[in-house]
Parts: sequence; C-alpha cells; structure tokens
Amino acid sequence: MSSCCSPGGRAGHGDHAPAGAQLFSPSVPAKPSRASGHGHLEVAIPGGTFAMGDPFDEGYPADGEGPVHEVRISGFSIDTTAVSNAAFAAFVDATGYRTESELYGTSAVFHLAVQADAADILGTAAGTPWWLNVRGADWAHPAGPQSSWQDIPDHPVTQVSHTDALAYCAWAGRALPTEAQWEYAARGGMAQARYPWGNELHGTADDGAQLHRCNIWQGTFPTQNTLDDGFLTTAPVDSFEPNGYGLFQTSGNVWEWCADWFLPKYYKGCLAQGTVEDPAGPTIGRGRVMRGGSYLCHDSYCNRYRLAARSSNSPESASGNLGFRTVAPA
Repeated sequence: MSSCCSPGGRAGHGDHAPAGAQLFSPSVPAKPSRASGHGHLEVAIPGGTFAMGDPFDEGYPADGEGPVHEVRISGFSIDTTAVSNAAFAAFVDATGYRTESELYGTSAVFHLAVQADAADILGTAAGTPWWLNVRGADWAHPAGPQSSWQDIPDHPVTQVSHTDALAYCAWAGRALPTEAQWEYAARGGMAQARYPWGNELHGTADDGAQLHRCNIWQGTFPTQNTLDDGFLTTAPVDSFEPNGYGLFQTSGNVWEWCADWFLPKYYKGCLAQGTVEDPAGPTIGRGRVMRGGSYLCHDSYCNRYRLAARSSNSPESASGNLGFRTVAPA
C-alpha cells in the first residue's frame, strides 16, 4: 500500500487563469441516459480537442502535470458519477467476485474514520500515520469490520484496487477511462480552468456564506476536520453541482482509477508529437494513474483536487478514498 497523496511541491496559486487561457460555456451533451451493463447514468461526451495539463504551473513537479499539450479525443460515454456501493454490490451478487482487500484480509482506513476493535488495527502506513492498516476493511466494510456499505449505498465504492475496477468493468461491458478521457470529461467543456466550475475554490451562497463546491478537507490536516462541507469521509456520488457535461465530483470525494500507467515524463513526449490522438498512456510506469483528488486533499498537504492534478498507486492497492467510474465507446 502506498500513500494516495504525497507531501511537498508547490501548493500556492494565483487568482486568475494564465495568459491565453479561455473560459467558455460548454456545449452540454444530451440528457443523461441509463448505461447498459451496470445501470449508472451516463452522458455522451462529444469528441474534440483540448489543452491537457496544468496551465498554472502550480502542480507537484514529481507528478509530471506539464507541459500543457494538445489532445484530440473521440466521442465516448462516461458515468455521471463514481460507481456506487449499491452498483458494486450488484456486481458481487452476480459474480461472487472477491476483491483483493478481501483476499489480503486488510486494507487502509483513515484514522478518524475507523470502525473496528483495537485488535483489528494492525499498524500504520510508513510515512503516513493517518492511514491505518485495518483487518476486515474491504469494499463491503469500508471503515473496518464494524461498518457496512449498506449504511451508505449511494456513496462511492472504495477499498477497490485497479484489478477490482477492471473486473467490474468486464462484467458491465465497460472500461476505465484513459487519463485523457477523464480530464477531457472532467473539464466539462471549460478550457484550462483550475476546477470544474472555474478558478476559485469557493463560491458565495445567497446569504453571503462561503459555498463549498466539492468534498475535500477543511481544517488542520490530519487531526481536525471542521466538516464545513458536511462530510468527514465520502459523500453521496451525486453531491454538489455537476460540471458542464453533467459529471459529479471530478474534484474531491474519492480518487478515481484510470486505465493508464503513470510515468511523470510522459507529457513531454506528447508535446513533441503535436496534437495527440486518443492517447492510451505509456506502456510502462510505476503504478496506475489516479485522478480527481479525495476528501483528504488539502492545500497544505495534497493540492491534487485540481483538474490537471494526477497521482498514482500500485495496481493492487486499495484505500478508503479510492474508487472509479467507467466509460464506453460512442
């Protein structure tokens, strides 16, 4: 198990888009329809060209968020939300599949969320003491053996490895998005914005109060979460406002597995090719790409809830803040 967020790097950012950036109203696709195979709502994403990567130069250098490069994407459909606990339960009921966390017998749970006896807490992750290795933690018991997915059926499934996500996709006749598909859809038609809604993290409610637009950490990480957005851990998959394409929570809530191997220098090679057509990512890497950030991300520690941000984990890893959504060809 490796950490889902790494300390270090540049977390600060300015208030405006860089010179040359364009912000525009997206062309909203057709009304979401019920996806074949697994019942989630999906939207058809029109093909097009976009600037992929971090235009603000505020990402972590080791993540390889730049240089910005032009990518052309063919049309495809994508789930409007991350796969829910209820949907994953239907897959397990239909197939009898056992996840890697179930086979290993343990998985990673955030220390403030654990629901387990002390005897089931087996230790901490190296360098990240807020992650506890909990016996009996798995997709059906995401916070430990005293928790149950049935209490949160509309929350994203977590404690699933890349291998588990691929098994679900095979059952549903779907696929994991490529990293390029994910970012293109996550932007919702908004060019080079920091977040799905624009460049400012917070909005202002009608009563003048601060408006939270995503589920991330508030307070002092990792000891105190003020719960200003209403959630300590996961939120229902359709919480907060969707982006211009109707996708929910492409910033925050849970990290989402992508199909690609993770290789930080990959974007440099893309830039040298000019416009890249439907990139599938590198053929090698040190793990699989994760996108979107999670409820644990915070500027002081893991500023990776930005649309251009990327991270990785080993394919067999699972944790309480990592899920996925699926795609299909147009």
